[in-house]
Formats: sequence, C-alpha cells, structure tokens
Amino acid sequence: MRTGIFLAAFCLAGTLAVQADPLPQPLSLEQALLLAESSHPTLQLATAREASAAANLRQVSSRNDLSVSLLGRLAYLEPAELSNFQQNNDSSAHLLMEKRLYDFGYSEAQEASAERELDAARLAGLDVRQQHRIEVMKAFFDVLLADLEYARDNEAMSIAYVRLDKARNRHELGELSDVELLKIETRYQQILSRRTASEAKQRETRTRLALALNRPAELPSELVEPEAPDLDKPLPEVAELLESVLRENPRIRGLQAKVDAARQALVAADRRYGPVLRGEVAANAWNRETRSTHPFEAALVLELPLYSGGRDDAETAAARSALMEAEAELALLRYRLRQKVTELWLAQQKLKRRSRELAVRDEYRDLYLDRSRTLYELERVSDLGDAMVQTTAVRLELARVIYQWQLNEAQLKALTGELIREDTEK
Repeated sequence: MRTGIFLAAFCLAGTLAVQADPLPQPLSLEQALLLAESSHPTLQLATAREASAAANLRQVSSRNDLSVSLLGRLAYLEPAELSNFQQNNDSSAHLLMEKRLYDFGYSEAQEASAERELDAARLAGLDVRQQHRIEVMKAFFDVLLADLEYARDNEAMSIAYVRLDKARNRHELGELSDVELLKIETRYQQILSRRTASEAKQRETRTRLALALNRPAELPSELVEPEAPDLDKPLPEVAELLESVLRENPRIRGLQAKVDAARQALVAADRRYGPVLRGEVAANAWNRETRSTHPFEAALVLELPLYSGGRDDAETAAARSALMEAEAELALLRYRLRQKVTELWLAQQKLKRRSRELAVRDEYRDLYLDRSRTLYELERVSDLGDAMVQTTAVRLELARVIYQWQLNEAQLKALTGELIREDTEK
C-alpha cells in the first residue's frame, strides 16, 4: 500500500514538474515532438487500455491458482435422544485448500485469448502514439503556414492602404471620380478582411498546437522553421511499400492479434461446460466429535456437467460471430491500407514535381522583385508592392508543399510502425 502511494506521489510530482516547465521560445519541431511524448489525454487513454488488458490477463491467469480459505462455524444443536454424542456445542473450524488441476483446455484457451488481447492493446497504443505525433507535426506546420499567410495578407493590406490614400488625395483634387474611389476602397476592405481572418487563424492554429502538446494555457509565440527535407531522394516502389505495410503495420498486427484472441475465445467457449478435475484438501477442528467428523481429508474431484440448457450453444455462437467480425475488420483494413499507401505514394510524386515548379517560380519572383526594386529606386513606374506580395505568395505555396510532403512521409513511416520505434517486444 505504501509503495503504491509513493509511486502515485512520484508520478504526480513528475507531472507537475513537466507542467511547470514553460514552452521553449522559440519552439522547434524537435522540441514539440519531445513534448508530444509526455502526458496527453489521448496517450493516457491508450495506456489505460493497455493496463486494462494486462489486468484482464492477470485475472484470467490467476483463476486456477491455489485457493486457501479459513471457515469458522459457531453452532448450537439439540442432539437426538438416542445419539451417543449429547454435546450441544457443535462449533468447528476448517482450513480449506482447493485448486483446479485440469479442465481439458478451457483455461489454456482463455489465457491465450487474454495474451493476444494484451498484444492488440499494446499495438493499438503504438498506433495512437504515432497518430498523435503526426497530429503535433500537422499543428506545428499549420502555425508556420498561418504566419506566412498573415505576412502575405499584411503586405497586400499595406499596399492597398497606400493606394487608397493616394486615391483619396486625387479625389480631393478632382482627379478621381466617386465611383473609382469606392472601387479602390472596396478592394482595400476586402484585403483588410482577409488579413483579419489570417490574424485570427494565427491564434487558432497556435491554440490547436498548444492542445496537442497538452499545454492549453501556453500558446507558442514563435516557431523555428524546420530544415527543408530532400524532396529529390528516391521513393521506394509502391509494391515494396505495400509489402512492408501489410507485414508491419501496427493496426494490421493489432487486428491479427484480435483475430487470434477471438479464435482462442471460441475454443474456450466450446470447452467451458466440459469436465473439470480439481484437488481439495481440508484440515478440520470439531468441538463435538462424532464418528463422521474427521481432522483431515483430501479428495480428487471430477466434475462432469451433464446439461447446461442452451447456454453453451449461445456462448459458442457469440464467440464465433466475434471471430467472423474480427476477420472481416482485418480484411477490410488491408483493403483500406492498400488504397492509402497508393494515394500517399502518388501524392509524394506530385508534390515532388510541384516543388520543382515552385522553386523555379520562386527564383523568377526573386529576380522580378530585384528588378521592381531597382525601378522604384530610379523613381520610375514600378510594381514593387505587387512583386513583394507575389514573392511571399510563392514561398507560402512552396512551404505548403514541403510541409505536406513531410506529413505524408511521416504517415508512410507510421503505416510500417517506424515513426516511433516499437518497444513492446523489448
């Protein structure tokens, strides 16, 4: 009991210590992923399910353990007149020991089913941790994209405001009509609304990231842009990916474990109402000793059920339907993962092609911006503001492609169980 209290206090202290540490500023993706491995309700739920499956296995395994009990009986009786034992105190004490010795495969099947259920829970926990890691990555990238969107819209708003201010001056001088002024002002209001929406999105995405990190009260203010991945590295062939996913995917392995558990549960259901062999030992102390009282007894008991109504057939049918359901879920998951792998592989190919296109466009926009800046410095007609907005827009689109590529890569690794190194078999 004291050990349990100490462990609970230690875990609570560790949790409070983690919560007391502020978020790093600026926050990098690596730091965010490390924080994602700490306590989070999603991860706690998966851990609780693993613990429940482990407890069920212990419960099933202990059903055939030795059972020892002490029975005390206080009794008063009126003996028969012809009885040779006329004492009234018929109290007794009994030390009873009982153990199931053999039940013809029922216990073994139940324990095997519970073991595979525990394997399934652990693999489900691995999948949950991987999906949470991807959720943190997506939330992190969404914040960076929201900042880029705000930068684009803020530049556009600044340029639109300058144009509106010039238009108002021209309108006062009679050089611009009311219609043209309202047209320019309408355009400015549209851009301002888009900038306001971008600013709101910055807070929205930061809130989502804070929740994913289990820090709802700490919104990250500044993020470090991660190093760009090598999008030109070759991808494995789709057939190779499919083979790896169908062999190593945690969800497939988890459902296969559930199928095995359901199959063993069916065996247990078939043998639940079968013969049972158990041993019984008792040590007795009697206050009123008779010819039928004895201080010690040992027995080997064979219990053979003769009739159980329709319970055995009903339980077997339920176990068989559960097995069929698990097998169908496994087959359906294999189909879905085949489609998912193909879609991700094709998406990576398209993103790779798109990144090359945007890289060329970004280079063109840089040169065009330099040209516009030079013309502006020479006080000639220039579209410097539009060029700046277009450059930011291209970089936003390129970042969107790069981040999506990284997310897809993480999903492919998760499908093969490689995103988080599996430690359940160590």
